[in-house]
Amino acid sequence: MNKLLATLIAAGFAAGAFAQAPATPAVPATPAAAAKVDAKMPATPATPAVAATPAKAEAKAEMKAEMKSAKEEKKAQHKAAKKAHKVEADKKAAENK
Repeated sequence: MNKLLATLIAAGFAAGAFAQAPATPAVPATPAAAAKVDAKMPATPATPAVAATPAKAEAKAEMKAEMKSAKEEKKAQHKAAKKAHKVEADKKAAENK
């Protein structure tokens, strides 16, 4: 409790000292320097943007078919693992009886 009171008192003194410190004078902003225009170098026009090419329908269909076959393969593996686990559990149950 004493440490808490000491901390609060020290914080109060620090806040009081900070509030009484004179503020630093504001410095007016300096204006930006005028840009030099060089007549010897003409402005370079921007290059036009290139339109994005759409994905080809063949590639999209092929990718879709690959994803579908991978999904079916994963499903078959999961189903086989589940069946093997069930057979193993049935064997253990038969041994325990």
